[in-house]
Amino acid sequence: MNELERSPKTWPPLGLPTGSVRALLTLLVIAVVLTSLVQDRPLDILWSETLLIALAHYFTSRRFVALPPSVITRLEREGVIEQERHPLYLPKHSIRFLIFGSFVGIAVYLYREGRLFDPKVFSLLGIVYAYLLGAIMRGVGGWFRRNSDRPASRLWVDGKALVALLTLILAAIPEFLGLSQDVPDELHKIALGIMLFYFGAR
Repeated sequence: MNELERSPKTWPPLGLPTGSVRALLTLLVIAVVLTSLVQDRPLDILWSETLLIALAHYFTSRRFVALPPSVITRLEREGVIEQERHPLYLPKHSIRFLIFGSFVGIAVYLYREGRLFDPKVFSLLGIVYAYLLGAIMRGVGGWFRRNSDRPASRLWVDGKALVALLTLILAAIPEFLGLSQDVPDELHKIALGIMLFYFGAR
C-alpha cells in the first residue's frame, strides 16, 4: 500500500462525495433558522452565527487554485488530484441553488405574511442576503473573467476593500471609545452587512 492510498483524502467522510457532510450540516442549520422565522419564534443568536459561518464555509471554493477544465481533467486522470464529485451526488451547484431558493422563498413567504420588515427578521435576512449577494457577484465576475481572460478591475477590487474597511472603522471607533450606546444600531448592521458582502465577493 503506498502513502497516497493511506491518505485520509482517499476516504471522504461517510464515503460521500467531498462537501456532502458540509452540505447536510449547512442545510440543517438553514432549516432550523427558517423554521424559527416561519413560526415566529425567537432565534438563539448561536444559530444566527452558525448560519453565517456555515454559509461562509460552504461558498468558499473547494479548490484553491483556478485551473482550466482540461488541466483538471488531465490531473484527475493521472491521479495527481482527486476526482471532484458533486456533494450528495446531485448536479453541480444544486446545493447552492437550494440555499438561494430557501432564502428567496422565506422572503416571499414573510412578505405575504406582513412580517418581512419586522426588525429582527429584516436584520437577519439582510445580513444573509449581503453575504449571498457578494457570493453571486464573485461567481458572475469569475465567469466573465474566465471567458474574457481579463483580470478583475483594480478600481473595483480596491473600491470594495476601501468601502468595507472605512465602514467597519466607523462602526469600531465608538466601540473603542466606549460610546457604542450612542451609535444607532442600524450603523452596526450596515457595517456588518458590507463586511459580509466583501467576504462573499472575495
